[in-house]
Amino acid sequence: MMLRRLFGAGPAAEDAIGVVEADRKLASQQAILIDVRELDEWQEGHIAGARHIPLGELAARLDELPRDQELLLLCRSGVRSDRATQFLRGQGYTQARNVTGGIIAWAQQGLPLVESRE
Repeated sequence: MMLRRLFGAGPAAEDAIGVVEADRKLASQQAILIDVRELDEWQEGHIAGARHIPLGELAARLDELPRDQELLLLCRSGVRSDRATQFLRGQGYTQARNVTGGIIAWAQQGLPLVESRE
């Protein structure tokens, strides 16, 4: 896996999930979605039911995340959420997975988004 990271081959398959599969898991309540984008990004549009924990706050908010459920991490394009996924896996969250392509891929698939003004 280290060579994958060094040479840009991307995350290992067990660390990643596509947006269509992520949507299916969320709809059937098989996973929890964690959106690690910043507040202004979240307000522009997010996925219904997602928990908003900006990447910079993730380490301080680990107590909010269950270790016994699949956690899907999402950002704008998949880069920050990949970092979040690897961080969580290093903390013992073995079911953490990166949503590849992020909210961009989600929107490109025509999957629903909601706006908020938190």
